[in-house]
Parts: sequence; structure tokens; C-alpha cells
Amino acid sequence: MAVAQPEALNFECETGNYHTFCPISCVAWLYQKIEDSFFLVVGTKTCGYFLQNAMGVMIFAEPRYAMAELEEGDISAQLNDYEELKRLCLQIKRDRNPSVIVWIGTCTTEIIKMDLEGLAPKLEAEIGIPIVVARANGLDYAFTQGEDTVLAAMAARCPEKAPEKEKEDRNAIQKLLNFGRKQEDVAAEASEYVNHPPLVLFGSLPDPVVTQLTLELKKHGIKVSGWLPAKRYTELPVIEEGYYVAGVNPFLSRTASTLMRRRKCKLIGAPFPIGPDGTRAWIEKICSVFGIEPKGMAEREQQIWANLEDYIELIRGKSVFFMGDNLLEISLARFLIRCGMTCPEVGIPYMDKRYQAAELALLEQTCHEMGVATPKIVEKPDNYNQIQRIYELNPDLVITGMAHANPLEARGINTKWSVEFTFAQIHGFTNARDILELVTRPLRRNNALKDLGWSKLVQEEAKV
Repeated sequence: MAVAQPEALNFECETGNYHTFCPISCVAWLYQKIEDSFFLVVGTKTCGYFLQNAMGVMIFAEPRYAMAELEEGDISAQLNDYEELKRLCLQIKRDRNPSVIVWIGTCTTEIIKMDLEGLAPKLEAEIGIPIVVARANGLDYAFTQGEDTVLAAMAARCPEKAPEKEKEDRNAIQKLLNFGRKQEDVAAEASEYVNHPPLVLFGSLPDPVVTQLTLELKKHGIKVSGWLPAKRYTELPVIEEGYYVAGVNPFLSRTASTLMRRRKCKLIGAPFPIGPDGTRAWIEKICSVFGIEPKGMAEREQQIWANLEDYIELIRGKSVFFMGDNLLEISLARFLIRCGMTCPEVGIPYMDKRYQAAELALLEQTCHEMGVATPKIVEKPDNYNQIQRIYELNPDLVITGMAHANPLEARGINTKWSVEFTFAQIHGFTNARDILELVTRPLRRNNALKDLGWSKLVQEEAKV
């Protein structure tokens, strides 16, 4: 009797446009993460309008970004780029005095071949502030890749060895923190860690999530030597040849390549810590690389799943369709399939199969274990064809970019903005609930409307 072979992932590539935000929107979360930074976006008025609209709602923090607007004269190469950028940077230094200025090059600077990389070193030496150049322009595939470009540029600035003064300062701070504690307690805390090569994690996450993931690894004796980006530019992690690095987001393939090729680091290819299953796999992979036997992971994961059951009941057996927007699609699809959903198609603007290899393998394994068909993965989807497939499949939920949400809702299809997952805290064990809060919101809203008799009212109005 022949045994049925498990179905493999099916990849397709269409020729659609990238229906996503512009990658310069990465400024929105990076300027808050790197507290001593200033972002200068070099582009046209259109870029300025986009930033003003995209970040105008963020009134809870004083912004540390600005626009260097290119006019017709600049584009015609009639004006002096260096003098104008120097004037702006001196004004930034006088008003804000940041530890680093990040120049974000846009489509315009790319098209007119504006030599930001050539101007930066000379101006940096003149004004005495580091200038990092990142080409986060709309020619990229997805808006989250803006962060990838910035982190790749910062990876090149990470020190190879900590300065002696910095080592002395850290030792002094450590002594101060340990003042009044018993030597046995200090020694016991140091012994919690296993002797392993240095590990640096890369990806911009809110500080509470950074602390959570660092502590999760600490439980298994793994010490995180640093994060890229750090909370402050002056605290960028030391990265030497042979260091191990691991990413926390699936859109950071350029940063991973930079760390491997330019800094000679060893990349730990793990699934990403999104959902209890992904977080467990991420920790277990890091442990296996360092020869550590993780303990209690199955129980920890099971405990989280038990706490999520009230949400999972709402989506178990339902279908979800990803149109493709922020490159988080594979990780989210894998998590939702583990929650009991089916996923006929995952659209994604760009797929780096090497960087996401472990995540793809976990997606395939999850489908086999849950007994559901593997999704079709469509790279660079054509939205017209995608919408036809949505009509045919009639999924219970479509996770899509903001451009298509309202038209689909008008046709009776439940949607959720994919951009919300970018800004929500979705990493680690304890934040899985936040993912399901977002996913189930449109379903819970519809259930509430049914209870109010809203659907019956809509049907009666349609007849009229």
C-alpha cells in the first residue's frame, strides 16, 4: 500500500505592482527606537506630504525627523547639494545635537544619482557628527524594507572592539549596580549563563519586547551581547568576526547579508519569534547552535496556547487569505494555521528563500501536523488576478494593505489592515494574544452586528 507523500509548498511569481507604503515610513518607528538619532529624509515635496500624513497622528513623541526638499533647481543639478545639506545638518546639530544623523535617500535621489554616500564622509568630518546613509526608497518591494536598509547601514558602523574607556565605564557601572550585594549573589547571577560565543540579535522591537526575548534566552543560559539597533546609537553592539547573529523579523535579509559578508558573522537560520510556535522554534534553534538542551519549552508553549483558547475558538476552521504587504505574511500564516485556520494563498511582495528557509520549513511542517493543505505562495502578486481568486475562494478574512480594504469590505469580505501587525507588539510568547486580538476583531465586530440585527436591516435596505 503506497503511503501518501506530504504536499510541498507551491511557489508562483506574478508581475504585479507593489501595493505597499513607501519604505521611508520606517522613520516612524526607528526615530523612536534610536533615542539619540535624527532622520533627515532627502526627497521631493511628495515625500514630505507622505511623511506628514503617515506620521501626523503620532503626537505622543516630539519628532526627530525632517525633510530636505529637492526643488526643480536641485533636480536640474543647478544648485549645490553639499552646501544645502551642510546648512541643514548644522541647524540639526545646533537645535538637537543628536549622536547620529541618518540620511534617508528617496526615489528622487536614486534616479538623479545624487551622491549621498560621497557627500556624507566629508560633511561628517566637518560637523563632527556621524552621518549614516540609507537608501530607503520606493523602488524597494515593501515598506518594512526601509528598516532593513537602515540597519544594514548601521551594521557597518558597529565597533569591532569596545574602546578601553567604554570598558572602564561599563565596569564602573557594574560595580555600582552590585554595590551592597553579596559576592555570592553576584557570582550566582554570572553563573546563570553558559559559556558560548557572543550572540547579537538584529531587528527593531519595542523595549518591553526586547527585554522579554532577552530574558527568555537567559532562562536557557544564553547571554545576548547586544541588539541592532540599540536604544542609543552610542550603544551599538560590538561585532567581531565569528560572532553569531539572529534576526527577529523576516524582512531583514539585507542586514543579514551585510553582517555575514562584511562583518564575517555566522547567521543562525531560525524561524522568527512570532507566535508561541515560532518563539519556541527560534529559542530551540539558538540553543541547538550553542549545544544547549532547552528545558520546559513544550510546557511553556502549551501554557500559552491554553491562554489563547478563547480567541482560537473564534477562528478555528475559518479561512484566511493574505494579499501581501509587509513581508510578515509567511510567519503570520504559519501561526494562524497552527491556530486551526486554513490558508489557500499567501501573497508576498518579495521572498528571500534563503533568509526565510527555516520559516518556510516550519510552515510546511505546521500544515502537515494540522492536516491542512499547504498554501500557494505568490510572490509579487497581480492584484486584479488576486481579487478574482478572492471572489472564487470567498475566505472568512483577508489580510491586506489599506488600499484594498474598503473596496473588499464594500463587497462583503472581512478584512484586516496588514500595517497594524507592523506596529503591534507581536513577538515572543506573551504577545501572541495581541496578534489574535487584531485577527479576530473584524469577526467579533460582525458577530456583534448580527446580535443587533444589523445584517437583517442591511438585507431589507438592499431589497428596497
